Amino acid sequence: MNLHTARLRWSSALTVALLLAGCAGNGGGSTPSDSNDSGASSAKAQRIAAMNQVTDHHSYSRPEEARITHLDWDASIDFETRTITGTATYDMETADDAERIVFDTHDLTIQSVMIDGEPAEFALGPDQPFIGRPLTVNIQPGAEQVAIRYTSSPSANALLWVEAQGDRAPFLFTQSQAILARTWIPVQDSPGIRFSYDATVRVPQGLMALMSAENPTAVNPDGEYRFKMAQPIPAYLLALAVGEVEFQSVGDRCAVYATPDLIDKAAFEFAEMEQLLLAAEELYGEYAWDRYDLLILPAAFPFGGMENPRLTFATPTIIAGDRSLVSLVAHELAHSWSGNLVTNATWDDFWLNEGFTVYFEQRIMEAVYGRDVSEMLATLSYQGLVDEVDAISDLNPDDTHLKLHLKGRDPDDGMTAIAYDKGYFFLRLLENTVGRERFDEWLGGYFEEYAFKGMDTERFIAYLDETLLADPADKAAVGLESWIYGPGLPANCPQVSSPRIERVDAILEGWEKDAIVSADLPWNDWVYQERYRFLSNLADDTPAERMADLDAAWGISRTGNNEVLFAWMEQSIRSRYTPTYPRIESFLIEVGRRKFLTPLYRAMKETGQMEMALDIYGKARSGYHSVATGTMDDLLDWK
Repeated sequence: MNLHTARLRWSSALTVALLLAGCAGNGGGSTPSDSNDSGASSAKAQRIAAMNQVTDHHSYSRPEEARITHLDWDASIDFETRTITGTATYDMETADDAERIVFDTHDLTIQSVMIDGEPAEFALGPDQPFIGRPLTVNIQPGAEQVAIRYTSSPSANALLWVEAQGDRAPFLFTQSQAILARTWIPVQDSPGIRFSYDATVRVPQGLMALMSAENPTAVNPDGEYRFKMAQPIPAYLLALAVGEVEFQSVGDRCAVYATPDLIDKAAFEFAEMEQLLLAAEELYGEYAWDRYDLLILPAAFPFGGMENPRLTFATPTIIAGDRSLVSLVAHELAHSWSGNLVTNATWDDFWLNEGFTVYFEQRIMEAVYGRDVSEMLATLSYQGLVDEVDAISDLNPDDTHLKLHLKGRDPDDGMTAIAYDKGYFFLRLLENTVGRERFDEWLGGYFEEYAFKGMDTERFIAYLDETLLADPADKAAVGLESWIYGPGLPANCPQVSSPRIERVDAILEGWEKDAIVSADLPWNDWVYQERYRFLSNLADDTPAERMADLDAAWGISRTGNNEVLFAWMEQSIRSRYTPTYPRIESFLIEVGRRKFLTPLYRAMKETGQMEMALDIYGKARSGYHSVATGTMDDLLDWK
């Protein structure tokens, strides 16, 4: 039953209605030009007032003075120089007394700037770590458009240029979250500022270009592609990929893109995407982005997935051959509501994106695959969260708060299990407190009321107080302060129960006591979550001989499920089970997913195997994205 009866529908009329109602946070939705009547002036004043409500410490932009509303991007992609040369032309909305518009840049070469077709004065400010340099452009009252011609750096942090190998063509992809869009385009790079866009992109012949927009389904022989994103998005959701890829439909609104060697495997693996989409709509309202497609990137992609609107970017490590890792797709799909539709206003509010998304992901998985599967996932999340809280508490307890304080720091520091899983358990507590039916109705209404707007933590609390927790007894039962502004996990954290996981734990205990031999494990009857639980809970001092016994019985080193393989490799390092080491080295050279890299390199470091870690990292580092090398360099003290 769909409790969200007033469904959100994308139409030009609704877009205007939503955006004229005023934006929330540092920015808001893209709007049509205001007319001169008093109603339009009032709407503009409301938007400007809303922009003053929060401050984004990671952006130089001054949206209360002037902000972008639409981008027309014309660009050429050069694989030889590893640069993007382009012109970013923005429509802008300005306050009546605006004197400048400010953009975020990082290692961009700015060739020229035009205001309404005339050369304009501009200046680049001093460079700051993580944030880059402000580009300030002088404007006159009434200015409507700014055009910036520029070239990116070959070492732009958002871009990974994957070299051609054998018969495999070169590949380029971007990763703009959190504040890396500014490294490949001058932009107001704040999650609270939204804009629609059109683009014309020229690439080498034979390659296909794709963006977070309406996409082609076949290679254009002349290498020129045109894109349109009608819905307004923040800069971190601006995405580009260029490579030899093919398209295959898996539903009325869903398709996969992948390299020729992976396209059939990807189409099989993600054949149920439409089913996931329908389940999501049944829960919280109509999908607002027209299509939901998925692109399999090279293995060097640093994340499991990135929720770029209309086109999720995904790692090939989720192709297991048995559709067992589709929870990642459910997660990125859920972002189409929580994150892409209602967006954290600043990176201090990151939990508003990810906590909601993990909750929504779990509900999708429950609806499609059953509660026993979703509760196994929730149990694994809880295990990871407890470990993360312990680790972070030793370094900085404040980083275990939901509301973060990242001023002066790279916002990437906030992308931990706290935002994801502590946020999830907070929402699960809300559901438990008021009941699922009431919670679902509230959450659907939240997504509708704040569609295409930003949300910060304090305004969210006020909204929660006025709506779901209007009853003082409910508010007292939840304890907002301890969850949002307090460290660790509050005492009222919901408990998860998975009989299947409990059986795995009992079997593991028997195995460790030699009451169960390896050959008698129900390995072939277990799904990946059960196998992962068993391996990830092995004692660090498990003898190599016992690892060999497990491997001989079940061939775990040869598994095609990368989540299971990762757990096995980490334990192999800690047990010094050397027969797995060649697989570990080849895996780390090929795969750049940070979720796997960090624990594996850390395990080598903590077990006194730094020589191996540095040797492998030296071979692999040039193939990793900057998001991964930044973390690994610090972990391994790489110079």
